[in-house]
Amino acid sequence: MTIAASGPVFSLREIPFSYRGSWFGFSPVVAEKTYAEDVHLVSHQTGMHAVLRLIPTAETAVTASPHQLTWSGGGGRIELAYESADTVRVRGRGLGLRLLAADPVLTPFSGPYFYRDPVDGSYVFTVYQTGRRYRITLLGGQAEHLGAQALGSAERGLVLGGAWEIAIEEYETARAPYLSGDAFEQVAKAARAEFDAFVAAVAPWRGERTPAAELAAYVLWSATVRPAGFVTRPAVLMSKHWMDKVWSWDHCFNAIALAEGLPELARDQFLLPFDHQDAAGALPDSVTHSEILYNFVKPPIHGWALRHLPPAPDVYPLLERWTTFWLEARRAPGRELPHYQHGNDSGWDNATTFDPERVVETADLAAFLVLQLRELARLAPDPGASARWSAQADRMRDALLAELWDGEKFVARGALSGRTWSSSSLLDLMPIVLGEELPQPVRAALAARIERHLTAFGPATELPGSPHYLDDGYWRGPIWAPSTVLIEDGLRRAGYPDLADEISARFRALCEASGFAENFDARTGEGLRDRAYTWTASAYLIFAAACERRTVTGPTAATSD
Repeated sequence: MTIAASGPVFSLREIPFSYRGSWFGFSPVVAEKTYAEDVHLVSHQTGMHAVLRLIPTAETAVTASPHQLTWSGGGGRIELAYESADTVRVRGRGLGLRLLAADPVLTPFSGPYFYRDPVDGSYVFTVYQTGRRYRITLLGGQAEHLGAQALGSAERGLVLGGAWEIAIEEYETARAPYLSGDAFEQVAKAARAEFDAFVAAVAPWRGERTPAAELAAYVLWSATVRPAGFVTRPAVLMSKHWMDKVWSWDHCFNAIALAEGLPELARDQFLLPFDHQDAAGALPDSVTHSEILYNFVKPPIHGWALRHLPPAPDVYPLLERWTTFWLEARRAPGRELPHYQHGNDSGWDNATTFDPERVVETADLAAFLVLQLRELARLAPDPGASARWSAQADRMRDALLAELWDGEKFVARGALSGRTWSSSSLLDLMPIVLGEELPQPVRAALAARIERHLTAFGPATELPGSPHYLDDGYWRGPIWAPSTVLIEDGLRRAGYPDLADEISARFRALCEASGFAENFDARTGEGLRDRAYTWTASAYLIFAAACERRTVTGPTAATSD
C-alpha cells in the first residue's frame, strides 16, 4: 500500500480519516509508533484498538480528503464515507476487499467473535477490547464469509468482489436492521457539507496567507468525539492516534481556537476536566473514554485561558476550587509559593528544570497562579471577594520576584531542600506570561533569553547549545505548541510585539511545512511523535486568526482578541 502525499489531500500515515463525533477512524497507525501495511478501522472506546483490516485485492494508492477515503488501483476503486458518527458506507467498483478482524485470536477474555445474524442476515464482530459490536450489512453485490462462529485462531471476515457496497456500524448490543437510505454520492456530499460548515465557523478568515487553515480545522473536527463513558461533553481528543485523551491543560488551547466561531463547543472543551474536579479542587491529569487519572495534575493556565474565551458566568466556583487547591494543598507551611510534585504536573514532563529535584517551586507555576488570581478578582461576585483575590495576586507576584528572581534570571527552588538552581529550559522563561505585570528590566531579560531559544522554526524548549539538548527529547529541545502560544502572548503584552510576530510567523510556517505533530525537531522542523495533535492545529488557528486581524486592524491586535 502506498499513501498519497500531503497537499489538497492529506497523508493517512499523518492524520487519521474520521468524522466529528465518531469514536473510530481509519488509519494504518494501530498503536503508539506502530504502522501497519493496511488501513484499519481503529476504535478509541476503552483505549486505542485496531478492530478491522481493510485489504484491497490489488495494489492500491490511498487518497484521504475530509469527506472521503479512496483506494485506487488494479483498474478499480474503493470509496469510504461517513454516513453518521457511528456508521460508514463503503463501496467497490472493479476492486475487491478483504475485510478481516485485525486480531485473529479469540480467547475467553480478548479478541473478536464473528457470526452471521439470523435476524437480518448481517455479519457481526463482537470485540472484547472495545466492548462493542461492528455490524456489516451487505447493500449490493456478493460476499463470502470466513470464520463465522469460529473459536480460537481463525481468519474472520468478508471477501467482497465485483460491484459491491456495505455499511459498517459500531454500537453496543442491538439495534434495528440497517436500512439503506441515501445513495453513496449523497452520503459523501453530506459529510463534506458537515466539514465545510465547521471550517466556515472556525476559520472564516482563511485564504492564501493561511494555507494550512483548512487542514488544521480538519484535525480538530475529525478528533472530536460525542459524549460517552467518562467523556461527559462533545470533546476534542488530543488525537485519534495514540494520544486519545483530554489532558487538563491541552483542552484550553482547543477551546481558544474554537471560541469565536463555535462558542458552545469551546465552552465544552474548557469545562470537560472540571466535570471531574475532585474533592480537593484538583483537576484530573487526563480524561478519556474509560479512564480518569489523578496521579498527576496539570498547570493552572485556566485563568490565562479565560482571558481569551467568551464570558462564562458559572465558571467562578470551579476556578476558585482549582486555585484553592494550589494555595492549600501545594504550599508548604510558611511558604508563599506553590510547588509541583513532579515535572508531569507542569506539563513539561522531563524538562531540565526538574533534573536536580522533582518537588520544586518554579517561576512558571507562580506566574500562572498570579493570572488565575487576577481572573478570580475579575469574576468575583462582590467587591470584597475581588479585593481579596487581588491582594493574593499581588502577594504571589511579589514573592515570585523576591524569592525566585536573582537579578538576571528566574531560578527554581527545592520545596524540601530549599536550595535553588537555574537551567537551560524554556520553562524558566515562562513568567513572560505575566506581560505588563513584570518590571521592565525583568521583561527585557526574559525577552533576550527567549530570543536565544529561537531557532528557524520557533522557540526550542531546551537551549540548543545546552549539553542536555536532544533533537527528539520531548521537553528537552523540541518545539511545542503550548509553550509557543503562551510565550507569544506574554511577549506581546510585555511590549515586544516584533519578537511575538516573529515567533508566530515561524510557528505558522513550521505547521505549513511539517503538519500538526505533537512536537517538532527544533533544528530541522521535522514533526515528531503523534502526528495529528489537536493543540498544535489549534495553535496554528490561533496565530493565523490573530495575524489576519492584525493585517486588517493594525499591529495593536492581540493574540486572541
